[in-house]
Amino acid sequence: MTTWTEARDALADDLERLVGNRLLDPLDILFGTADLMRDRLASQARAWAGTLLGPDDQAAAYTAIRLVSALYPGDAPFDPPTGWWGTPFGQAVLLRAGHPSAAVAVPVAVAADMLGITRQGVHDLASRGKLERLPPGITVASVRARLAARAPVITREDHT
Repeated sequence: MTTWTEARDALADDLERLVGNRLLDPLDILFGTADLMRDRLASQARAWAGTLLGPDDQAAAYTAIRLVSALYPGDAPFDPPTGWWGTPFGQAVLLRAGHPSAAVAVPVAVAADMLGITRQGVHDLASRGKLERLPPGITVASVRARLAARAPVITREDHT
């Protein structure tokens, strides 16, 4: 089982890579100044990860929404690509804020990506009543509940 500290470190590394690639690298190409932000990014990614995995649900949800909005700007709702759900950031967003476009239900294939299991596994869980069906597939709430049951336990010691 993954500890909270291991989960936070993996999430911080993922955020540092993602923000670096999507935001700092383009700024460096344009202005040549991204190096000034890299040190700040390392500490900020750790702080974001702590918030995303921390005990304050509202702060975690707001942080997830802010990061998704900054990293994936556009006029259309963010529809994560296949594989995104399996990243530490994708898992944290799902767990703390739900689906980025506020989808109530997702296709079985997406639910499988969210849970890191096969489509057949999702069908099996749904037939046993462990996941709730709703057109077009599986409810995001039931996927989140299943994911939350597997999430690292947050203790007071983790935040001292």
